[in-house]
Amino acid sequence: MSASASFTARRLAAAALVAGALVSVAALPATAADHARPHRAQVEISAVQHGSTGREDHSNRSLNRERAQLTNPTRHAISLDGWTLSDEDGHTYTFHHYRLAPQSTVRVHTGKGRDTHGDRYQNRRTYVWDDDRDTVTLRDNRGRTVDDYSWGHRRGGRH
Repeated sequence: MSASASFTARRLAAAALVAGALVSVAALPATAADHARPHRAQVEISAVQHGSTGREDHSNRSLNRERAQLTNPTRHAISLDGWTLSDEDGHTYTFHHYRLAPQSTVRVHTGKGRDTHGDRYQNRRTYVWDDDRDTVTLRDNRGRTVDDYSWGHRRGGRH
């Protein structure tokens, strides 16, 4: 092989390596971007106050201290019509004709009360969430799990 043929072969090999490197670098951000953003739930259970924060005397005031808090972290209102909030024992609250505003929160209380935009009431006479362990599950109007929140054990939810 002549010196000029060897030089040309080296230049072609170098050009191929540079082109391959550029293609790899160009593809890397797209691949990394696919995995960089974790999926965010449309609505999340942001807190649960299980048991009353005061004396558990089964008064309506005590029952309403027990609550689940749902947050819409998106920039769009979300209809919760037909969505359910339930515990492991099957106690279920269903939302009717309710839209959760963007970046806002609603509290779902156990006891009786007048529904407002920020507070909903299950109108129950007994506590729902078990103090020692339970899981609260939020499902959409098709029955698909949107989020869950656990305490006292691990069943896929947060503590």
